[in-house]
Amino acid sequence: MTHRAARLAVALLLLVPIHATQAAPIAAASGTDAAGSAAETKPAPYDGRLERLSEILGAVQYLRNLCLEDGEDTWRKAMQDLISMEAGNEQARRERLTAAFNHGYRSFASVYATCTGQAVVAEEKYRNEGATLAAEITARFGN
Repeated sequence: MTHRAARLAVALLLLVPIHATQAAPIAAASGTDAAGSAAETKPAPYDGRLERLSEILGAVQYLRNLCLEDGEDTWRKAMQDLISMEAGNEQARRERLTAAFNHGYRSFASVYATCTGQAVVAEEKYRNEGATLAAEITARFGN
């Protein structure tokens, strides 16, 4: 994982918590060149952690937009940047990270239709877990 990607994830996960509509999950990457889809590489040793971080970003994207008066696209953009930096043209890896983000997003969308105190607590816990995970990935695997 690049230091830039890890710093981006940590910075985003440490943003001010929500205090108080909703955006859709990330669309799967539609286009890669023929060489990119054929050039699959061995998984990185931190891919499992990166997928969990992606899932957390999806959950936070949903919960923040559910509870904030004005929606934000920060988390989706961060996820797209993370995918670009970490997966490049590796189609299977891009798909796994996208699926993890969407799983986190949809998991909370199936439970919370309105912002509740529990949703606010869940968002804070996920942000804290994500910040810890991003720091761990950077410390252990950063360049």
